[in-house]
Order: sequence, then structure tokens, then C-alpha cells
Amino acid sequence: MSANDQTATTTGIDKAKLTLAAGVFLAGVVGFYLLEGQSDLIRVIGMVAVAALAIAIAMTSQPGRNFWAFAREARQELRRVVWPTRQESIQTTLIVLVMVFIVALLLWLMDMFFMWGVGALVRPGG
Repeated sequence: MSANDQTATTTGIDKAKLTLAAGVFLAGVVGFYLLEGQSDLIRVIGMVAVAALAIAIAMTSQPGRNFWAFAREARQELRRVVWPTRQESIQTTLIVLVMVFIVALLLWLMDMFFMWGVGALVRPGG
């Protein structure tokens, strides 16, 4: 078996795993609605269990492992972020609010000016 054949087989197996995971999840959703006579708690617990099983199946595939690695790296990157202090957040928020007020005031003044101009052009005898 060559390297290309092995990659194609792995891809085929991965597709089968993802299809199985989607099928398990879809079966859980269908079961959730078919068992509407049961207690909501039982239905929700069953749906959570089915979703966990589908995720576990999907995570055994290469795309699932890639996703998990990406999530781990994203979490590590998030730890490196320098978050603003409370004072910086408050100052930035106040600056944004002041700018919104100023822009709203300018737009209101422009609207009044244009309304006056259009009224002067349209007014009879004007």
C-alpha cells in the first residue's frame, strides 16, 4: 500500500466517522421529538448523552483531532492576551459614549438644516 492509498483510506475512515457522528446526533434529535410523552428531564439528559457520544466519535477522526489541537492553541493564546485594566475600560467606554453623543448631535443639526432647506424650497410662495 503506497502513502497515497493510506491517506485516502484514512480520509475515507474519517469521513465515515464524521458521517456516523452526524447520524448518531440526528438519531438523537429524532428520538427527542418521538419521545415527547416522556419527561423533559429524561429527554434532555438523553439528548446530552447522544450529543456527547457524537462528539466523542467525531473527535476520533483527524478533523476532530485538528479541531481539538486548534482549541488548545487558541486557549494558550488567550492566556497571553494583556487585558485592559478596569480604569482603561471605563475611560475607553466614556470616550466612545462622548463621541456617539457628538456624532448624534452633528447628525441632528445636519438633519434640521436640510429639513429647513427643503422646507424653504417647497414652501408655497417661498
